Amino acid sequence: MGHLYEKYVWEVPVRVTHWVNMLAIITLTVTGLFIGSPKTVALTPSAFAMGWIRFIHFVSGYALTISVLSRIYWAVVTKNSYAGWREFFPVLTRDGRHKMLAAFKYYTFISRKVPAAPGHNALAGTAYAVVFLLYLVMIGTGFALYSERAPNGILHKAMGWLFWLFSNQGMRLTHHCVMWLLIAFAIHHVYSAWLMDVKEKGGVMSSIFSGYKTVRSRE
Repeated sequence: MGHLYEKYVWEVPVRVTHWVNMLAIITLTVTGLFIGSPKTVALTPSAFAMGWIRFIHFVSGYALTISVLSRIYWAVVTKNSYAGWREFFPVLTRDGRHKMLAAFKYYTFISRKVPAAPGHNALAGTAYAVVFLLYLVMIGTGFALYSERAPNGILHKAMGWLFWLFSNQGMRLTHHCVMWLLIAFAIHHVYSAWLMDVKEKGGVMSSIFSGYKTVRSRE
């Protein structure tokens, strides 16, 4: 059966970017809903309420961008296999595809075997790759919309090409829809992490604070 021991899985950059992403997304969601419906702040006593909301939204957008790009960089340079880029693309190997199928069978109640893994299970890793793609779409559309404040500015020249793909309203709609997709993911993320914590008994929830998970050796 092997013995249980503490394994260092999530490095500091992984944990820091995780929490920065969470805080940024919450802030962006709240402020974004206000920006999308300005009448909701019409009754506030401050005449500059929308200005502050937009400022907070933009600062949070920069924070999310830096965090996401930092995490992508770390996935490329880290020697920790649980945080490396290959963890997000198990479909590239036969073993990874087999583990994806096993995880799918568990999540769909076809199998009772828990897809225990020191890091992400294969299906979760794939889901996070999609989430990071959504991050990039959100960041790209967000900065493209932000660049419209200065049509001849550097940012508009860098991001303006996106308007060849989207109209202004199409850009806003895409930005808005991705927000709801990320909210849906966050709900499922908390549920599945809690589920696997109970089933694996490996401390999934606490590991994002400490970096350590309880795993069983193969001996």
